[in-house]
Amino acid sequence: MVNTRWQTAAELNRLRSELERAFAPNGRGSATTTTGVYPPMNLWENDDNLYIEAELPGFEMDDLEIYVTGGNQISISGERKQPELEGGAWHRQERTFGKIRRTYDLPCDVNVDDVSANFTHGVLTLTMPKSEEVKPRRIEVKAN
Repeated sequence: MVNTRWQTAAELNRLRSELERAFAPNGRGSATTTTGVYPPMNLWENDDNLYIEAELPGFEMDDLEIYVTGGNQISISGERKQPELEGGAWHRQERTFGKIRRTYDLPCDVNVDDVSANFTHGVLTLTMPKSEEVKPRRIEVKAN
């Protein structure tokens, strides 16, 4: 007996892939459709800061826009441009190009004015100081 639930899931995945290919520019896929959630990000924290690392190979810093809104939402957008091909023909084109946008809700408010960004070897690192209201405070206990 064949498990129809798995058959249905496989068919849906195949259909999704075909639709993504059909609606992508030139049928090649785009940075947002073929890779799922893009860019891949890591988020961690310590007592004072939140940190995000985002993998953005092939991007230039000038092609990226980073916004923190409402104190607790980060948005990264940009465009990886397709290289010009002069006097030749593509035989294989697996790298994706195009516009990307990712918005992520942060686990707490950050001090928007002190957020810093560093872009090295295709990895964007954001350091976002937590707002004073959300930082842990030690409470002194007094004995009677």
